[in-house]
Amino acid sequence: MRKNSNKKTLRQETLLKRDAIPENIKQEKDAAIRQRLIGLPEFTKAKTILFYASFRSEVDTSGMIKITLGQGKRAVLPKVDKENKRLKLYEIKDMNELAQGYMGILEPSASKERLTGLDDMDLIIIPGAAFDASGNRLGYGAGFYDRLLTGMKKIIPVIAPAYEEQIVEKIPSEPHDVKVSKIVTDKRVIECEGK
Repeated sequence: MRKNSNKKTLRQETLLKRDAIPENIKQEKDAAIRQRLIGLPEFTKAKTILFYASFRSEVDTSGMIKITLGQGKRAVLPKVDKENKRLKLYEIKDMNELAQGYMGILEPSASKERLTGLDDMDLIIIPGAAFDASGNRLGYGAGFYDRLLTGMKKIIPVIAPAYEEQIVEKIPSEPHDVKVSKIVTDKRVIECEGK
C-alpha cells in the first residue's frame, strides 16, 4: 500500500511543477524537445509513429505530428475504449481529424479502415507524469499505456518527451511496468536502455 501512496505523492508533486512552467518558457522548452526528438535516428528511420495528443501541461506533440505528416510518415494516435479499459490505435492524415474524447483529450475518429495494431509501429512516443533515468515511467494512474505496451510482440523504441521538471531520482516500479528506452527533455536525451 505504501508504494502506491508514494507514487500518488510523486505524481502530484511532479504535475504541480509541470503546471507551474510559464507559457512562454513552455513554448521554448517544447521547441527544444521537438528539435531533439525529430533529430533522433529512431525518428528518422521510423515510417509509422504512435503519438499522444498533448493535453493540459504535457509536452506539446502537435508540432511533432505535423512534421511527421509533412515527411510522408504515418501518424497514429490512441482512442480510449472505455468499455474494455484499453487504447485503440488509429492513423490520422491531418490534425483536423482529432476531436475531444476521453476526459477532453483530442482523439482520432474510430474508423475501421484507419485502425492499426501496435506491432505496425516503428516508434512509440509516450506521455507520463514523471520519469527516472532508468526509464521508469509514472503515468496518470489509469494504466492505459501499461496495458497497451505489454502487448508488444516485437521490440519498438519507446520515447518519452518530458520537461526537466519531470525527471525524478527514482520511481517505484513493478515487474509488469514497461520502461521507456529514451527520455527527450528540453536539455538532453537520456538513454535508458540497459540500466
